Order: sequence, then structure tokens, then C-alpha cells
Amino acid sequence: MPTSDRALSAATATSTTGTTGTTARGRYHHGDLRRALVVAATALAREGGPEAVVLREVTRRVGVSANAAYRHFTDRDALLEAVVIEGLAQMAGAMEAELATVRPRHPQRRARARLRAVGTGYVRFACAEPGLFRATFLVPSDLRRARNPQARGAGGRTPFELLSDVLDELVVAGVVSPEQRPGAELLAWSAVHGLAVLVVNGPLRELPPEAVEATTQRLLGMVDAGLGDPSAE
Repeated sequence: MPTSDRALSAATATSTTGTTGTTARGRYHHGDLRRALVVAATALAREGGPEAVVLREVTRRVGVSANAAYRHFTDRDALLEAVVIEGLAQMAGAMEAELATVRPRHPQRRARARLRAVGTGYVRFACAEPGLFRATFLVPSDLRRARNPQARGAGGRTPFELLSDVLDELVVAGVVSPEQRPGAELLAWSAVHGLAVLVVNGPLRELPPEAVEATTQRLLGMVDAGLGDPSAE
């Protein structure tokens, strides 16, 4: 959990004295209570997936009444939606961290390395945060979340936008033809997401970490080859 979130979670358990009361229930203003609820719900998702996000437990951890929570979220589904957006933002951060490690400067090699970085960050996030990953992607939804501004990482892009960016770079570098570009996000995403689900919640969950990493890189090589000419330099 980021330092700011840990601090906020700790603060929710601490009683304070103010004009509105002497308990944690009296310390929140409109904005920070909503954030505290999301932090607590995200922690529950980490621990047990979407099924663990129960409004009663969230309010217990934060130290407020259910009525206070309803001022910010109409029901559990609304709170779970906020957890999904939080999960997407954190996944974007994991993908950005992988992108920051890319070293090649040759345009084609760099574009290909960035494609691999985005896919690697996706799978590594799923493995590191299986409960939050399940909450983020196994809750029914549609593509409207893909460009939600609140789902962006520190670099200002959502996971879907990061993938779109690297695919555009592949076109500019001459690895992918303009004719192949439309809809390429869905093809690459489907392949990588399928592996992540198999590893987190399917028959590949017993694979050792080194086997998961090797399988991920091989899959990304296949995605690269399917999108463009793998011999292009």
C-alpha cells in the first residue's frame, strides 16, 4: 500500500477532538471520508478479492456508521466500482514502472521493448495483487472504465491507454503497419489477460514464479510476432 494510503488508514483508527466530536466518526470532512472508505475497501479486495468487499466491514475498519458511508456510495456496487478504478490506477503504476526500465534506443527495438514492458507489468501486477486483480477485472463492466481519468497512474495514462500508446509507437517505428493497427489493443490485451487469469485463478496458479515469468515473455514474443514482422530491426 502506498505510504499516503497507509497513513490515511492509520488515521481512520485514531480518535481526534474537534468541533464535530471526539471519535473517528467526527473527524471526517466530505472528501477524506470517501477516500478512507476506498482505501479500506481496496485492502479488503487485496485480502480476499471482490467477495471480501462488504460495506459493513469497510465501515467498521474506518470507524464510521453505514449511514455515513451511504453519503458517498449508494450501495456496495458503487463502492466496488471505486475499488475497480483504484485497481486500474495501481496497475497503471506497475506498467509505468516496467516502462521506466526500457533501455534500447533503436526505434523498432525500443517500441518492441515497451510493448513487452506493458505486458510484463500487467502480469506481474496480477501475480503480486491477485485479490485486487480479481476485483479489478472479474467484476462485470464494459470498456468505459478503460479511459476513466481516475484510473490513470502517476504518468496520466490508464492501463488501456498505455497499451494504446505503445501500439501507436510500433506503427511509427514501422513494426506494425497502419492497416494492422485498428483493434490491436483488444488482441494484445486478450492474450495477456488470459495468461494472467490462468495464473491467478486457473490451472496455472501452481506454476513457480520463474515459470510464470518465462511463459509471460514467450507469450509477449508471440503477441509481437502476431502484430508485425518479428525480423524488423
